[in-house]
Amino acid sequence: MTLEEARALFPVLERIAYLNAGTFGPLARPVADALVEAVERDAEHGRSGLPYLEQTVALRDDARQAFASLVDADPAQVALTSSTTDGCAIVIRGLGLEPGDEVVTTTDEHFGLLGPLGASLATVVVVEPDPDAIRAAVTSRTRLIASSPVLWTTGAVLPLAELGAETGVPVLADGAQAVGAIPTTADGFDFLTISGQKWLCGPDATGALIVRDPERIAVTSPSYFAQTGYDPDGAYEPQAGARRLEPGWWSQGTLRAMLAALSLRPAWCFERAWDAAERCREVLSGRVEVVTPAERATLVSFRPDGEKPADVVSRLAAADVHVRELPGRGLVRVSCGWWTSDDDLDRLVAALDT
Repeated sequence: MTLEEARALFPVLERIAYLNAGTFGPLARPVADALVEAVERDAEHGRSGLPYLEQTVALRDDARQAFASLVDADPAQVALTSSTTDGCAIVIRGLGLEPGDEVVTTTDEHFGLLGPLGASLATVVVVEPDPDAIRAAVTSRTRLIASSPVLWTTGAVLPLAELGAETGVPVLADGAQAVGAIPTTADGFDFLTISGQKWLCGPDATGALIVRDPERIAVTSPSYFAQTGYDPDGAYEPQAGARRLEPGWWSQGTLRAMLAALSLRPAWCFERAWDAAERCREVLSGRVEVVTPAERATLVSFRPDGEKPADVVSRLAAADVHVRELPGRGLVRVSCGWWTSDDDLDRLVAALDT
């Protein structure tokens, strides 16, 4: 598949320079078709009966296998979730953190991770997103390092797996801006969250949680899919592996659409996205203050000169160039995917210069 053929999969690219996959990736036509066809099938034939349930369960198995293959994990280590926030909360609640326990995180984390941390009983130790600062913050009370392999603010890459190995502290990796954007495996992480709707271009409210040892997390919010049998008093037999942690239902349309999205990714996706991000840094340099380091990630953030970030985003949107403001950071963020063309970046620059 060529870049032109890949771009033709996404109807939105016919009109819009879509540079916001860090929030939501573009929907490919086969993904949208899978959603629509499933809804129409449900409307005509209903959503009931044992065959329907069995088919849904089989599709869930397929989705776990696909996510596992994506990050070199075992399907038994995969729980289907609704988001990376969902996955972070499952881990943080399930660890049973107590007063006196410490969790090390950074100043550049998304609330999807910080919210569950703030709701826990642990002391949250916040440091700069620097490997040396993270190492120095680890003490005998540290139960968890919780951070992002790729920071949502600047696109900087952190060596979290190496930090976990060096310190011996379990690592929760918020993979929202990593999985699907840069080569990412579950190796070295005790817990890895995946967003389905961002760089993987799947439907809304999709994701996965990879757990190295599913038995180490307590189940705090069991769903119907977390059990194999239960008693009238609520006692139940949990599913084997990470399925015991799954929080809820995915429709057949969502499952089919997610599988379609994962099957569309070309072998050259990472190289193309890196090249686009590097060119983005180059064309923005000299025009604005680029804060993203020159490393192999796909986010490029910049600080506008004399203009509010929200105004920049609105002005670019009027020119059909979609980027994102980072509230409270004074930054505008550009997301470069494997579908990003040189023309998209030229349109970004032209709109900025207008």
